[in-house]
Amino acid sequence: MKSHNKASAWFDDLYKENSQSQEKIPWARQAVNPLLQSYLDEKLEHKGKALVIGCGLGDDAYALEVAGYDVLAIDVSQTALDLAKKHFSDSNIVFEKQDIFDMPDKYHEYFDFVFEAFTIQSLPVEFREKMIQAVANTVTKNGKLLVVAHKRERMFEGPPWPLIGEDVALFKDAGLKELSHQVHTEASPVSNSRFCVLYEK
Repeated sequence: MKSHNKASAWFDDLYKENSQSQEKIPWARQAVNPLLQSYLDEKLEHKGKALVIGCGLGDDAYALEVAGYDVLAIDVSQTALDLAKKHFSDSNIVFEKQDIFDMPDKYHEYFDFVFEAFTIQSLPVEFREKMIQAVANTVTKNGKLLVVAHKRERMFEGPPWPLIGEDVALFKDAGLKELSHQVHTEASPVSNSRFCVLYEK
């Protein structure tokens, strides 16, 4: 098993333990991420292919479909995917078990819009640069990427491992242009600040 697979294996265990009620899954709002919804509300037209990385229970993927995208939602947890498929059984979302580090070649520079929220920070810092490059690789030319992540305010023994400004800057090193960079406040035991950064390739 690859080292990053070992580092993410606990996800499926957590979903299995909470398959009947998701209240104890810390990132499961059971609603669309409000920062994603704000982005969708700001733009009038949404079309093309969208990717949700670490889709969890599927709420963000559904919001993207409602907005007008054809959506692929990926996760390393089959349990999470099964729950999402059941919850959004009437949708056309494709829920697929995939590892962002080992995406099929067909998904290279394939997506017009990519949403990444809280998955980069869920893996140890040693994987950060590699994962950021892997995320950037999925964005098509002129495509957009929206990243949401906790901002590190203090030393924090993860998981998760909140991001710092230098981490966010790595997306520019991966070939993306920063269109907007905001820091929002929301109470959380991880960090009360979170990055919301929009990029374009």
